[in-house]
Amino acid sequence: VDEFTGRLMPGRRWSDGLHQAVEAKEGVAVREESQTLATITIQNYFRMYEKLSGMTGTAETEETEFHDIYKLNVVVIPTNRPVRRVDKHDLVYKTRKEKYDAIMEEVERQHKRGLPVLVGTTNVEVSETLARLLKRRGLKHEVLNAKYHQREAEIVAQAGQPGSITIATNMAGRGTDIKLGPGVKKCQVCGIKSREAPFGQMVEAPDLTPQQIKELKCNEDPPCGLVIIGTERHEARRIDRQLRGRSGRQGDPGQSVFYMSLEDDLMRLFGSDRIARIMDRTGAEEGEVITHPWVTAAIGQAQKRVELQNFQARKKLLQFDDVMNKQREVIYSQRLYALEGGEELKAEAQRMIDTAVEHLVDTLLADYDDPGQWDRALIDTEFLQKFLTSIPGVTDPAVIKTRDELLRAAQKAARDAFQQKLGYLRDVEAKVGATNLGEQALSHVTLGVIDEKWKDHLYDLDQLREGIYYRAWGQKDPLVEYKQEAYEMFVGLMNDLQTTFAERWLKLQIEIGPPRGGPSQSVTGPIGGQPKKQGPMTASKPAADGLVSSGNPPPLPKPEPGFAPNPYAGVGRNDPCPCGSGKKFKKCHGAAA
Repeated sequence: VDEFTGRLMPGRRWSDGLHQAVEAKEGVAVREESQTLATITIQNYFRMYEKLSGMTGTAETEETEFHDIYKLNVVVIPTNRPVRRVDKHDLVYKTRKEKYDAIMEEVERQHKRGLPVLVGTTNVEVSETLARLLKRRGLKHEVLNAKYHQREAEIVAQAGQPGSITIATNMAGRGTDIKLGPGVKKCQVCGIKSREAPFGQMVEAPDLTPQQIKELKCNEDPPCGLVIIGTERHEARRIDRQLRGRSGRQGDPGQSVFYMSLEDDLMRLFGSDRIARIMDRTGAEEGEVITHPWVTAAIGQAQKRVELQNFQARKKLLQFDDVMNKQREVIYSQRLYALEGGEELKAEAQRMIDTAVEHLVDTLLADYDDPGQWDRALIDTEFLQKFLTSIPGVTDPAVIKTRDELLRAAQKAARDAFQQKLGYLRDVEAKVGATNLGEQALSHVTLGVIDEKWKDHLYDLDQLREGIYYRAWGQKDPLVEYKQEAYEMFVGLMNDLQTTFAERWLKLQIEIGPPRGGPSQSVTGPIGGQPKKQGPMTASKPAADGLVSSGNPPPLPKPEPGFAPNPYAGVGRNDPCPCGSGKKFKKCHGAAA
C-alpha cells in the first residue's frame, strides 16, 4: 500500500529481502526477488514523444522543474468564475494531541451548522486515527483510503451533502467537482447566469460589472459551502493546493484551513525551531493555538526547501538514467529490427555475426604479433565449437598469412553458414507447409538473446548503482564513475550479445512435432545433430562444452516447501477478529503477532 496515496500497488514487492521476511512472518510461500525486465524513468519516457504538453491545476509551483527537465513553459489560465473560497491562515499547536482535539471540535462545529466537511490526511494511518476519534464522538463519517477504494466514486459523490463528514487521503477525490447538496450554498454564485448563445453554444456571463463582482462577498462568516480541513501540510505545496481546490469550484463558496503541530514531520525536520521561537515570542501556552501570517510564510519556506530537495533527488536520478537511456536506445533499436523482420533483420543479423567473428579473432590473436606463432589448430577448433563453422585454409600458413586475411576468410565462412541456415529453414518450410519460417526463427532467436542479455545487464547496473556512492569517499564523482563503468559493461554486453546470437543461430535445429502417439520426425541442418526439443521451433543453447545441448528432458523442479494456510492472513490490527468474539484483532488472536 502506498502510504501517501492510500492505494494498493499490486505486483509491487519490497527489496533487499524485506518482502521475504514479511512473507515468512505471515506464513505464506516465500518467493524470490523479482527480476527487472525493462526499466525507464517517467522523465525519459515522456522525452520519447516528439511533442509534449499538459494541463493541471497545480503546475505553477513546479514551474522550474518543468522548464529544466522538459523545456516547457507554464502558462496560468484565469479561472472560469471568480474564486469565492476563503483560505484561512494555518493553525499551529505544540503537540499532535492538541491538534487532533482542535480538529475534532472544528468538525463537530461545522457538522452542527449542516455544512459538509472533507478532512484531508497525508497517509492511511492518520485517516484511521481520525476515524476512531470521530467514532468516539458519535459522528457518522466515511473513510476513503486503500480499504474502501472500490467505493471512492460513491463516497466522493456524497461528500457535498449537508452534514456529511469525509476523511480522505491526498489522492482521493482530487480534480473532482464535488456537487453541493441542498441548503449548503445559501446565496447566488457571483450573479452569474447561463443564457443561450448562437450555434447552440452555452456562454457564462455575469449580470454584474467586474467591480460589483469584486465587492460581492458571502454574507455569512464563516462562509457556507464545503469545508476543507487539512491535518498537516504536505511536503509539496502542489498537493496542498489540490486539497484546497476540492472546495470552491466553479464559483461555489467554501473555506479551507490547515491544522499543524510542531510534532508533524514537515515541521520537525524543516521548520520547528523558527516557528517555536515565534510561538515563544507571542507567549503561546499549552493547548493554545497560534495563527499569524509569519507562521504561514515560515511553513511555506519549509515546503520550498523540501520541494527543492526532492527536485534535486529526481534530477540526480534522471542523470543516472540518462546513462542507461543511451544504452536503452541502442538495444531497443536492435529489438525493433527483430520485431519488424524483413531484409533489415537479415542485414542486422549478418552484421552481428561479422562482429562476433571479429571479436573471436581478436581474442585468439591477442597474444601473438607474428602469424608464425599462431595456434592454427586451436583457431580452427574454436570456430568449429562456437559457430559450427570451419575456415578453409586456416591451418595452411601459405593460404592465410595475416590477421586481415584470417578475418575475411572467417567472416565469409560465417556468412555462408548463415545463408545455409536460411536455406535449411526453407527446406523445413517445404516439408511442413509453413510460411516465413526462416524469418520467424531469426526473429525468435534475436529477441530471445536480446531480452536475456538486457535483463542480466539491468541487474548488473542495479548492483553497480547500489555501491557507486561509496566512490565519493575516495574523492571521486559517483556519477562520472558510474558513466565509465556502465560504458565498459555495455561494451561487454554487446560483445556477449553478438557472440551468443551467432552461436544460437548457427546451431539452430528444428524438430517437427509428431502427431499424438506417432514417431517424431527430425529435420537436420547442413551439419548433423538431432537435438530433441519440445515444440515446433526451438533455438538450442550451447552446452557447457560449447556444442549443441543433448535431448535429455530437463529435471523436474524441486517442490517448494509447503506452508499451512494462515486463517488470519490479511486481517488488519483494528479490524474485528474473525473468531467472532467481537473484540478487535489486536486485542484477541492478533495480540501475539
